[in-house]
Amino acid sequence: METQQLLLSVVIPAYNEHDRIVPTLKHTIAYLEKQRYASEVIVVSDGSRDNTATVAEEFDAQTGIDVRVLEYHPNRGKGYAVRYGMLRSNGRIAMFMDADYAVPMAYCQKGMELIAAGHDVAIASRAITGADIQAQQNVLRKLSAKIYTLIQNLYLGISYPDTQCGFKFFSQEAAQILFGQQKLDSVIFDPEILWLAKKNGHKVAQFPVAWRHVADSRIQYDSIRKSIFVFQEMLRIPRIH
Repeated sequence: METQQLLLSVVIPAYNEHDRIVPTLKHTIAYLEKQRYASEVIVVSDGSRDNTATVAEEFDAQTGIDVRVLEYHPNRGKGYAVRYGMLRSNGRIAMFMDADYAVPMAYCQKGMELIAAGHDVAIASRAITGADIQAQQNVLRKLSAKIYTLIQNLYLGISYPDTQCGFKFFSQEAAQILFGQQKLDSVIFDPEILWLAKKNGHKVAQFPVAWRHVADSRIQYDSIRKSIFVFQEMLRIPRIH
């Protein structure tokens, strides 16, 4: 498959996901095989200590979709993994999604339509009209997320009710620019990318999705120390640029 023929690149960051990456890849590939456009899947094993890379590589020979597995050590963080994959994507549209398959691939069509309509970035949201939360987070986590988002938006001068949903689309040009400028390696890279998009004058759209909370997340912010880290990372964004 020639890279210039590719329409969609799907980047999946993964850290010790040998168990959950299997159903995620099965669902993702099954969806892509039904589409009339050419696509690729890029799994980025972010310093995994299990056999995430080996399990993911097995899919390349089993399907008609090009599955590439990129791996490095040590673990660098979700932001680094997403940047690593997005900058190596070949599709005219590049997206990233979480390894837990919290958002069904069927919503891929809406994100791609928004990019095709002229938007540079299209982000899934769990907090706008039409969103369907099928499995809720606990009350404390939901409250802390709302407080963080309010402070984040005020500080960064952006206005997105949900910046952390791991289902985002970019034109290839916007992906190369934004992820080329990204500096945070942590999970707080999402607001950094959206702050950069505003700074660069990129056109951003939001679209509602169905989402379910998946237990046993590889990213846990369940202590005061970790919560402080999140705020410190967010506050760094304007300074490091």
